[in-house]
Amino acid sequence: MTTGEAIVFGVQIWGGIGLFVAALFLFIGIDRIDEDAQGAYVFRPLLIPGIMLIWPLVLWRWWQIESGTAAWLPRYQPVRQGHGVAIVIMSLVIVVAFVTGMSVRQTWPEDFVPQQLTKAE
Repeated sequence: MTTGEAIVFGVQIWGGIGLFVAALFLFIGIDRIDEDAQGAYVFRPLLIPGIMLIWPLVLWRWWQIESGTAAWLPRYQPVRQGHGVAIVIMSLVIVVAFVTGMSVRQTWPEDFVPQQLTKAE
């Protein structure tokens, strides 16, 4: 088995397990852990790709919520400590990108004459 075949085989196994977990979670689990999802079936197919990718995390959180060991208070408190720092960093990145973009503009030679392209017939 080559490296490429091994990688494809691993991805197929991961996806197969993820598809099984997605089916199990969307038919059984989501109604048990989220009362707002009860009876809402239209959005569930949209969750399948995400659950297939992060199925270990889905199983872990499902187990935490079912067993009662999930920390509910931090779950509903948004993390805002880093927002101020993120705003400053993103603002600086925008300014640096703008200044860099304006400073590396091309200048044409003075003797450059535009030429009209003709139609190819």
